[in-house]
This record gives sequence, structure tokens and C-alpha cells, in this order.
Amino acid sequence: MDIIDIILPIQQLEFNVPLTISDQPDLLDIENFYMLKGGNFWGASIQEKLCGTIALLRFNKESGAIRKMFVKKEFRGKEYGIAVALLNELINYCIANGIKNLYLGTVDILKAAIRFYEKKGFKQLDKNDLPNDFPFMSSDNVFYHLAL
Repeated sequence: MDIIDIILPIQQLEFNVPLTISDQPDLLDIENFYMLKGGNFWGASIQEKLCGTIALLRFNKESGAIRKMFVKKEFRGKEYGIAVALLNELINYCIANGIKNLYLGTVDILKAAIRFYEKKGFKQLDKNDLPNDFPFMSSDNVFYHLAL
């Protein structure tokens, strides 16, 4: 459960987002939740230790939602390039699999994440402008879109 050991401490301890594993059943069944629907889940490792994650939840033929983008604090930034590598892997997968629109929801207190996505070309949009079938997370209050 290396994935859970990365994600929960970042959510709970670093950013004080009160999510538990019971709030995130997808983490206990990654294959059925992400992969069987045409998405995927990636991890980045340094010296064989998981240091970052990103997931793609495909929610219709041409659209996917980024989920579970987390990098351990000590591996963030340009020196390692983990976040960029994970996002590039996800985007390449989308292009290869006919996904033309990427969406994500995040929390307004995650300022570094918001800056990261905006630097990568994601455009903020109002919650009401999201596709009807976008899979909302209850904690998210800022939303983005990237056309591929």
C-alpha cells in the first residue's frame, strides 16, 4: 500500500484536507476504478521507492479527469521533475487513446498545484461549465480543463 502511504499523509498532514481511506475507495481497487474504464494509474520511483502518483479516470469516450496527483515533499520541484514526468506520461497516454479533453478538480488551498497546472496550459473554468458526466470529488472547489 505504498500508494496510500504517499497520498494520505500529504492530504491529511501537509494540507489539512480531512480525507481518509474510506473517503477514497478508488485507492483500494485501482484496477476496477481506473483501468477497466480506459484510464490508468502511474507511479514514479526514485531508487525503487515510490515518490509520486497520478491517475486518469476516463469518464467518457473523449474525456478524462486527472486524479491522485501527489509527489512526496522531498521530491518536488525542477531538480527531480517528478510532477512534470507524471503529467507528461498521462498526456501521452491520453493522446494515444483518443482522449481529447482533460479535466481536474482541486482545492483552492493547494496554491502550488494550481500554479503547476496553469503553467502547463490548463485553463480554470467554472464548476457549471464542466461536462455533465464529470466525476466530482466533494472536496474540490477549483476546476481546470486542457484541450489535447
